[in-house]
Amino acid sequence: MVFNQPLALVILVSAALLDFAIGDPWGCPHPVQMMGWVIQRYTKGALRWWNKPWHLRSAGIHLTMALVCGVGLGSWLLLYFLDQWLWPASLIMEVVLLASCFAGRSLRDATEDVLSPLAAGDMMVARSRLRRYVGRDTDTLAEQDILRALLETVAENTTDGVMAPLFYALLGVAIPVVGPVPLALAYKAVSTLDSMIGYREAPYTDLGWFSARLDDFLTWLPCRLTVLTVGLLSGKLKSVLVLGWRDAGKDPSPNSGWSECAYAAILGVQLGGNNWYRGVAKFKPLLGNPTQRIIPQHIELAIRLTRNCFLIWLGLAMVFTILTLPTSLLWS
Repeated sequence: MVFNQPLALVILVSAALLDFAIGDPWGCPHPVQMMGWVIQRYTKGALRWWNKPWHLRSAGIHLTMALVCGVGLGSWLLLYFLDQWLWPASLIMEVVLLASCFAGRSLRDATEDVLSPLAAGDMMVARSRLRRYVGRDTDTLAEQDILRALLETVAENTTDGVMAPLFYALLGVAIPVVGPVPLALAYKAVSTLDSMIGYREAPYTDLGWFSARLDDFLTWLPCRLTVLTVGLLSGKLKSVLVLGWRDAGKDPSPNSGWSECAYAAILGVQLGGNNWYRGVAKFKPLLGNPTQRIIPQHIELAIRLTRNCFLIWLGLAMVFTILTLPTSLLWS
């Protein structure tokens, strides 16, 4: 299966439009759910049978490599055979699978889901809905804490839920024999592993070590490119870079700190502070300057900035493809 770049780009644009239109409807099967099921089953067995650190690290490496290679190669083989026997079905499957890798619409829907009851003054409903999207305890959060949680979620997920999958899809477009879907899904597998077992605390300290480091590595470049893009789009690139150099290193993640600093600098707010997880307080480093209190309009602006960043990358890819391919190949 060999893609010409125009066809791969059409698939990519179609997937972006599908995500924009419907996102990830509740109740519909999703590749991440299947990945999560595999991770959960494997993790349960690994923690039951092994307790030595090197055993668990070896198990984590095995799980990560097996899942990432299985997802990437498996999706390529599925699309290859569909392409041989049922070409239209192959194109539809590619668009659907690729759309599932983008979280742009889901991120927007999540913020609206929480902001709506918050605007109506219904704190109980806002806290309850926020619990769907964040890992921290939400039962006693004040309005500012809810807004901070939403903004931190947008900042982090802009990189690993929106822009990094797009980055690897574009990389797949540049490799005709691969295409956009396998690389985007493989990255999604790494990201899912990191979100489920990539913790520094027990019992995942050793089991999730490799997947967490791999996620940091794969997200490093997309994160920096995203920070530069949103900085340029906002006209505040200097402020973003200055604040990033000052504060990003405080965050234990080499990527989340930069993402959050970018949005903090652009919006003139401060992120981080005390969070509670299952009744245990955990302090996140303070990122940015508290020039303004966080308001709902900041969340909406952050979502628009994420969307525009996505569109800029997609538009640049289209322009680059058109300018670099001979006219005759555009219709091949």
